[in-house]
This record gives sequence, C-alpha cells and structure tokens, in this order.
Amino acid sequence: MKKNILFLLFFSSFISNAQIKGLVTDDNNISLPSVTVFIENSYNNTSTNEKGFYELNVKKAGKYIVVFQYLGFKTKKIPVTIDAFPYELNIKLVEENFTLNEVVINNQEDPAKQIIRNAIAAKKENSAKTAKYNADFYSRGLMRIKDAPKKILGQDLGDFEGALDSTRTGILYLSETVSRLNFQKPDKMKETIVASKVSGKDNGFSFNNAAGVDFDFYENYITFNINVISPISDNAFNYYKFKIEGSFYNEDKQQINKIKIIPRRDTEPVVEGYIYIVDDSWAIYAVDVNLKGYRMQTPALDNLVLKQSFSYNKTDNIWTKNTQSLDFIAGMLGINVSGKFTYVYSNFEFEPKFDKKTFTHEVLTFEKDSNKKGDSFWNTIRPIPLTTEESTDYVKKDSIQTLRKSKTYLDSIDKKENKFHVQQILSSYNYKNSYKNTSINYSGPLTSLRFNTVQGYNLSAGLSYTKRNPDDRTYTNFGTKFNYGFAETKLRMIADFSKKFNNHNNAFLAISGGSEATQFNEKKPISDIVNSISSLFFKNNYMKLFDKNFVKLSYSQEVVNGFSVYANFDYSERKPLFNNTDFTIIKSDDLYTSNNPLLPLDNLTPAIVKHNLAKGKITGKVNFGQEYWTRPDGKFNIPNDKYPVLYFTYEKGFAGSQNKYNFDYLGAKITQDFALGNKGHLGVNVTAGKFFNADNISFVDYKHFAGNQTRIGQTNDYLNVFNLMPYYTNSTNDAFFEIHSEYDDKGFIINKITLLNKLKSNLILGYHNLSVPNRTPYHEFSAGLDNLGFGKFKIFRLDYVRSYQNGFQTDGVIFGLKFLNVLD
Repeated sequence: MKKNILFLLFFSSFISNAQIKGLVTDDNNISLPSVTVFIENSYNNTSTNEKGFYELNVKKAGKYIVVFQYLGFKTKKIPVTIDAFPYELNIKLVEENFTLNEVVINNQEDPAKQIIRNAIAAKKENSAKTAKYNADFYSRGLMRIKDAPKKILGQDLGDFEGALDSTRTGILYLSETVSRLNFQKPDKMKETIVASKVSGKDNGFSFNNAAGVDFDFYENYITFNINVISPISDNAFNYYKFKIEGSFYNEDKQQINKIKIIPRRDTEPVVEGYIYIVDDSWAIYAVDVNLKGYRMQTPALDNLVLKQSFSYNKTDNIWTKNTQSLDFIAGMLGINVSGKFTYVYSNFEFEPKFDKKTFTHEVLTFEKDSNKKGDSFWNTIRPIPLTTEESTDYVKKDSIQTLRKSKTYLDSIDKKENKFHVQQILSSYNYKNSYKNTSINYSGPLTSLRFNTVQGYNLSAGLSYTKRNPDDRTYTNFGTKFNYGFAETKLRMIADFSKKFNNHNNAFLAISGGSEATQFNEKKPISDIVNSISSLFFKNNYMKLFDKNFVKLSYSQEVVNGFSVYANFDYSERKPLFNNTDFTIIKSDDLYTSNNPLLPLDNLTPAIVKHNLAKGKITGKVNFGQEYWTRPDGKFNIPNDKYPVLYFTYEKGFAGSQNKYNFDYLGAKITQDFALGNKGHLGVNVTAGKFFNADNISFVDYKHFAGNQTRIGQTNDYLNVFNLMPYYTNSTNDAFFEIHSEYDDKGFIINKITLLNKLKSNLILGYHNLSVPNRTPYHEFSAGLDNLGFGKFKIFRLDYVRSYQNGFQTDGVIFGLKFLNVLD
C-alpha cells in the first residue's frame, strides 16, 4: 500500500500541461539538478529539480530548438518537432572540455585580469540591456533539519508541527510562489503574487519574493546582511585575485572564459568560486560562488552557495538571467539546517512602456485567492516539477494540519500541557485553549527578584489573559502585575488592557492604571538587573524613583502610508520616595547616595512635592519613502534607508494641583542610517525641544537624557545614550539640542589590520553632544569594537569613551552585554 501511495505521489508530480518534459543525466546516468532548459531565442525557460526532471511549457505544437545548459557540461541544442503532447525528451549531457592556451602559461600576467577589466568596462552597457522589463517569476524554498535536539536551554522544541521523523530529521519549510514582475533599474519593482503555497499552512502566504533575491553582479555590491563586493565591481582588484581556468565555445561559437575568484583577505565581505565571462561582449554567462557566514557577519550561517545562469537571445542580443539558486548550511545551539531556494525568471518583455502608476510605494501585493489555487493550477504553471519528497511533504503536512487544527487534537495537547505543578507557583504557569486561541499566563516571583534602595529586595508576579486571531494577527489582552518591596513593606499593583484592531494600519489601544515606583526618566535608562548588581556589589545607587499612582490611555495607528500617530493621555499623582535600606552584599563603608537626583548627599530633602497632573501627548512619525507589502493578513512596512525618519511631538501638562505644574512642550527628532557602500554605515540621531511656561514644573516632567554611570551597555547601538554622562545633571525644563552619531565600519577597516582582523569584529567610532541653555555643551568621543564573542555568539561590545564639559571631564570603558536585554 505504501509503495502504491509513493508511486501515485511520484506520478502526480509530473501530471501537468508542461508539454515538454524529461530527465537530464550525465554519461553515467547520474541525474543533474539545476540544469537550465529553454527554447532557443526565447525567454521560455525552466530548470531541472533535485532529481534531474524538468517540465517546459510551450503554447502550441510545432518545431522548436530546446537548449540544455549546465555549468561544467557542454550545452546541447535539440531540434524537436512536436505533433502531440506531452512530448518526452530525455537528455544526456557531456562534460565540457576546458582549454588553456599556451599564452596563458607564458604571459607574466594572468589573462583573467584583462578579461575582468573588460567585464568591468562593459558592465554598464551590459546592465543597461536588462534595465527595464516585465517577467514571470517562480520561487521554491526548501529547508531541512537533521538530528534536531529535543530541548534547548531546557525548552522543549517539539516536533516542529509534524516535520520531524523518529530521528528528528525532516523538512522544516516548503513553499512556492508564482508572480509577475515589473522592474526598472536601479531599484523600482512591483511584484504581484499570482499564486502562493506553503506546506502545512492553509493560509499559504509565503514570504518568498523577487526583491529579496535580486542579486545583480553588474552592480558594485551584492546586498546581504552587509554589502558583499561583486567580483566585477569597480574596485574588484582591491579585494580579489583572478585566475583563468580555461575556456570553451558554446553552441553559438561564443567563447566562454572560466575565471576563478580568489579573495585577497579571508575576513572581508567577499565571494569565492567562479564567474564565467563571454568573450567580446564581456557579459556574464554564469556565476557559481560561495559566501561564508563570518564574512557576511552572519555567524549562524556556515556557507551559502549562489548560482546564476544566463541564456543568450540572438534576436535581442541580450544575455538574460534565467535561473538562480541559493544553497545554504546553517546551525547554532545544536540545530543544523540546510536548504535550497530556486528561482526561475521567464517570459521577459524588455523596454516596456510603464504606466506612471506602475511603481508606487506598494512593492508587493497578492491577487485575490492566490493562496487557494489547487493542484490542477500548480501542475499547469509550476516550471520545476516537484520531487517525490516534496510531493509527499505537501500531502503529509496538509493531513497533519487538518488533524492538529481539530478540536479533539488540540484539547488533548492542552490537557497534557496544562497540567499544574506546585513549583509553578514560584516560576510560571500557562493555561491554553488552543482551539479558541486563548491563554492565561502566570509569571511567578522566582526570576523577578530585584533590588533598589527604596524598596530593598522586591518581587513581582503577574497574571494575564490573551485572545488571539491568528488569521489576521490581532489580539486582545488583559493583565495585572503585583510588586512588593520588602524594605518599603508596600504592595503595588498595575492593571492593563490592550487590543490590536488590525494589521493593516496597526491600530492599537492600551489602557492601564495603578501604582508603581518608577524612574524620573520615563525611558528607564537603568535596567533593574544592572541596578541590582551595581547596588548590591558596588554600593552604587543610580536608580532614582518616585511614587506614581496613575491612569493612562494610549492609541496609535498609521494614518497614511509612512505617517503614523501616537497619542496618550495620563492623569497621575506623584509622591516623593526615600531610601529605606543600606543593605549590600559586598560590605563597604561607603554610603548610598540619596534618592534625590539633584541632591545626592541629602537624605532628607524630597526630590518632588506631592502633586497631581494630567498630561496629553501626541507624536507624529514620518517614514519618508516608506515602501510596503500588501498581504491579505496585513500590511508590512519596509523602511527606506535612503530617507530620514522624522518625529515631531507636542505635549501639554494641565489640570495640575497647582498652576505652576502646567506646561507646554514641542520637540522633534530626525534619524537616519547612511549606507556607505562596503565602507560601513553611519547612524545619526538629532533631537531638539523647547518647553514653554515651564519655569516651576515638577522635576518629573523635565527633559531627562539617557546617561550611563554603570559602564554597562545593553543596546545594539549607542545612538540614544551618553555613555559617561550622569543621569540627571543636565536635565532641563528649557530648550535643548542633542546629537548622537556612530560610524560602524562593518569590518572595512578592521579586516585590513593584522591580528585585529582575527577578531572578525567591527570598528565603532562615536560622537555625542548635548547643549542646554546656561551650561557648557557636553561632548563625548568614543572608539570601540563590536561583534565580539566566541564561536557563533557575537554578543559583546567594548568601547573607550572620553567626555568633555568645561574641559576634560572623565574617561572610561563601556562593556556592551547585549544578552542582558533578554534577562531584564
């Protein structure tokens, strides 16, 4: 029975209207994957699958020349006359004979150098030939996992929704898309998804798309996590050595040169492998390169192989990319993943007359019911036939999904996972109703122990209820959190409600209220865990708190593409707090500073006087040039790095218990990350603001700046923080101007320095400035290394910082511990 099922799956994967189909092998009858198959002088093409099978759609019977092209093998052209369909055409390819002329041996300069120079000189002309087009696009992604661990860091991994067999090996992800492209260089694209399919997901909305894999070797850079240098970039000889390994003539008597690409330095963002260049035209015939993960600063990636194949159209005199593939191996924490993504470009229409409305900020959209296409549709349009393994996975995952979405199955799983154990009173407990998509979550006090001088040791516990709608990715949440300070002997509670209404304009409502001991700086620059360690072990009391009883209402949404509004209103009672403990683990004769941020040696004077105030605040955010995807389950915004992001804010304090507490505030911020080619990134954050009618407002409402006296950094970048500035010495109720900038070389400089290049790290140069009235401006200069760590865990950063205000102020080393964000 099993054999019959497998036979049916195998047979059904080749039932289609593809018309021309067959198997491609070598002389030893070994099947050849990723062979490009196309009709001569047309843009009708496909590729063989992993087992060497192909399907090529033709519109009508007649005479054709079918071309089979594969790196390392002779291109074969087969004339066929088709009277009836389907037409079977099985082919054997013969290995290519590469010749190396004697001049190569005798010449002191390898001819590869001149070929590459010619390719660089001609790349603008060759690139221009494919600068505007319409085309059909097909993508298939397959990811496998092997010997997956059952647990990571104590967390059960499960069976990945039925993907794993008894050896914990299987297909993690299988997806296909068919789309129509409109493209104009350098970066205008409109992609319409005609059909989308994801194994085991009935919504079928794949993230496979053409824009994310538009790797153009005619450009100077190939964009991954960082810009990778193209072997025919303008400055290619600074990064590569080249060696000719031979040449051959294709069926059109064109000489194809095989050039080996050799990186000059191992740690730089470079490729290695081969590029094939057509003699005379100097166009790209094919690319076969690999990229190491550490070279792209993607530690989890071990290796990625990128292949591209181009075909020649005599009628148009154009070499066109027809197929592309990405094969990769990645792994971390015992999870080893491999995968292959295959892409087919076909039916090109060059130099179309695009309508003015063709290219908008909407760069990707899905046709109606694109995820509802049945097997008959896919068997007709799919250019690469499924393998038996892939066909089996679709059937298997669809069956598993049907089972696992049933109420009976979900209830049985919940019954097992919802079992309560006494020790969970201290840790955490989750109760789920998976069929109704609801959950009740309890967070216990075991991991919440923290310390500050006001509350002493304090513990927190919380309870929340969540209802999710997975189809449109919205949710509703109710929750409450309790916090008890042992030195203060006081229990505080906060209750909150939040709701995400939709995923198209991201409308979001939040209501909260209760009592909390909170920092004067509402952005909470000092994390609880860092403050606890700093206080208990070094007797440094940096966190300054006040008592806040409040009710708060917040609402946000995107009004139009690229423009979002965030509004909130809160009414609060503010009261001063004092130190209630001098406890420390490491005994010291030093005294804790007071809880008054302005009078650190005065334990009697309160930082504020008890008062009430209402505040309203509205912030607009403008993402200039923002692009987006439109999917049936929502809108996905894509920031445009070419333009800055602008924020503008108006805040009003009113209804104060005394009129002096009322105020008005206007502020603006602009941020941008400048891409500097292969030379790194420059991040800039400029903020300015001005208070009005605020001479005697509460210190709570001052503009406070993110200082850092702990010498610990927790963020990925320092574009919002002064690393040596005391937290409240420059707080203001007047005007201010603040600038942060960081240059990240992405390895451009470090990779060229002996010994330092072994670290595979990034050089970071920073400058920070703060100006407020009646004070000398504050300056910081810094130099550091990021992307430090061991193995694949690059979670550390180290910076030397020097500050000036009224001359030299201080210097110090900042230890970046990014993993602390997870613990806090």
